Parts: sequence; structure tokens; C-alpha cells
Amino acid sequence: MKIFIIFIFSIFFINKASAEVDKTIYEKIDLFSEVLEKINEEFVDEINQSEVMDAAIDGVLQSLDPYSSYMSPKMFEEMRTETRGEFGGLGIEVGMEAGVVKVISPIDDTPAAKAGVKAGDYIVKINNIQVQGKSLTEAVELMRGPVGSDIEITVRRKGVKKAIIFKITREIIEIKSVRSKYIDDNIVYLRLTSFNENSAEQIREKIKKYNKKKNLKGYIFDLRNNPGGLLSQAIKISDFFLENGEIVSTKGRIKKENRRWFAKKGDLIKGKPLIVITNYGSASASEIVAGSLKDHKRAIILGEHTYGKGSVQSIIPLKNKGAIRLTISKYYLPSGKSISDIGVSPDIQVEELSEDFMINTETDNQLNFAIKLLNG
Repeated sequence: MKIFIIFIFSIFFINKASAEVDKTIYEKIDLFSEVLEKINEEFVDEINQSEVMDAAIDGVLQSLDPYSSYMSPKMFEEMRTETRGEFGGLGIEVGMEAGVVKVISPIDDTPAAKAGVKAGDYIVKINNIQVQGKSLTEAVELMRGPVGSDIEITVRRKGVKKAIIFKITREIIEIKSVRSKYIDDNIVYLRLTSFNENSAEQIREKIKKYNKKKNLKGYIFDLRNNPGGLLSQAIKISDFFLENGEIVSTKGRIKKENRRWFAKKGDLIKGKPLIVITNYGSASASEIVAGSLKDHKRAIILGEHTYGKGSVQSIIPLKNKGAIRLTISKYYLPSGKSISDIGVSPDIQVEELSEDFMINTETDNQLNFAIKLLNG
């Protein structure tokens, strides 16, 4: 067991040159081995050593930042199923903050969104089980279950004194990333809910269709509750609205992660007014698009401050058929500003007004404000 533990932990520290540091590290590894041995011998209940080791690996990764984590072979396979666009669940993107599960964004038309779960909610209980102290992996496992089964989640919401309890039925989640409609016969509304491998081409086709309309006043691009996705799609979509200039750059510890991307000539909407709507659920790739268009003064950003997830994660498969999700670089906007923990601030701040606020409905005061702005 000790040899196995030394191997796992040495991969994180193999490049340490100092003999003094090496000595400290090996002392810590010996200490960990001793702790595991004491747990195995004396803990009140018999333990599953494999599960304990998984939790230890996950703990190492989650100590780095809220987005790095370990996936067991089962979880890795489930993740790959989810990215194919259809899966069972609640329909929320979650992360960790101060040991608590935080909702990054509910996905449109999913059980969580319909129940009223909002970006920024803290999940404190799942089926009456306390979440604090559990890893993100453990919390996600608690939320998984058969399609059609019920789950109860308890959340804490900023500005609300009492905990809110949601009873939700798990469903098959079908992700429809692009939606559109024509408003007042002269405004195009585009909504993007995630950046998957087909998003840019779908947006391009929608723009080509609506550009045939006469007397267009402008476009509204809705990125609310969009937790992000593929960097390549964020770059392509930003490029649709720009003539030139830098879109985004990434910087990491490894030289190959230091990259810059630039727009190619050709604004698909030919300089027409563009309003991008954001909220606290707009994260990662959404922030790249909003931030880039804001820095180039190509769009008015309207709504709320974005989430502030400005880092790139890579999924690295492991020999046991599991994987680790590891942060390898950070995003930087054309201005040189980092998105991490800062986000993108709107040019015009418009808060969600009511508890029954729903995107793209009569209660959507942010969309109504954008429409009035384009109508003058």
C-alpha cells in the first residue's frame, strides 16, 4: 500500500529540485501512509480503502482550485455520455466554493430551471443529507439517480433569510444550445445556452437567415445562464461580430498553453447594433464572448455581472479508465484583464426584478430593456 501511495503523490512533486523540499515531501507521504494505516486499523466502521484513496486524490485536486477534480471510471463514462447532449439529471452546472456546492447555472427548460433554481444558489442539503464537508464528486453522485425519480435539494440564496427547498423529478436532459426569434418585425433575438461542437455553425445559419430581413434594427445575443463549453466555439462566435483584433489569450505554466487568437475580417451582421445580455450564470466561454465584444466596443453588455470562471480545464484520462479534470491555463481578455474571480461587468446594469423572473417570458425585464434600447 505504501508503494502505491508514494507513486500517486510523487506525480505531483517529481519536478521539485531542492533536496530539502524532497525530504519534506517524503515525510508528508510517510505521514499520509501512517494516517491511512491508523484509519484502517482503528476507525469505528470498516472502510473501503479504494474509496478512501479516491477521496484523497480528489482532495488533492480540489485543494488546487474549485474546478479541478477526480473522476472515477464510472463518473468519467457518465461525463462522456453527458457531453453527447442527452443525459438524465436535474440540469444544473455546479462548482465548489468554500466547501459548499454552488450553482453556476441552471440549463434552460430542465427540471432545475423550471423548479426555480438560480445561478449563485448554494446547495446545502441533498435529500436531507448535509453537503458541506463532501467533495464535489460526492455531491454530484448524490444528485444522480434514475430518470423519473424524485430528489429534494435545499438551497441558500443571497438576500433570502430562509432556506429554500425544491422537490425535483429527474428527467432526460436534452440540450438545445441555440434558439432564436424575430421581435417587433425588426429585432433578431439569439439565445445560446451552451458552447458545444455545433453552436457556432448553428449561430451562423441563424444570422444568414435573419440577414435577409429588411429594416433590421439590430441583434440581441442572450448568454444568460450559459455556463460555457468549448473554447473553440467561443472564439468562432466572437469572430462573427468582429472585423479584426485579439479575441482572447490563454496563459499557463507550460509554454504551449500560452496562446492568442485573433478575429478574421468579416462582421456577419455588418456593423448593426448588438446587445449581449449576461447574468451571474454566464460563465467561462460566455465571458470570453461578452468580454471580447465589450473590449472592442462592438456590443453593449446589458444585465448583471458574470460569474468569473476564467480558467481552462483539460480532461486527462488515467490508466484506471478514470480521469482528472485539471486547470491548465487562464483566459485573458483583449484588454489584458483576467476573467478569473472577476468576471465581466455590464455596460448597463439591469437586475432580475422578481422572484418569478424567467428568461424570455413576460417577466424578463432585462430582455424588455434591451428591446426598448434598440427601438430607441
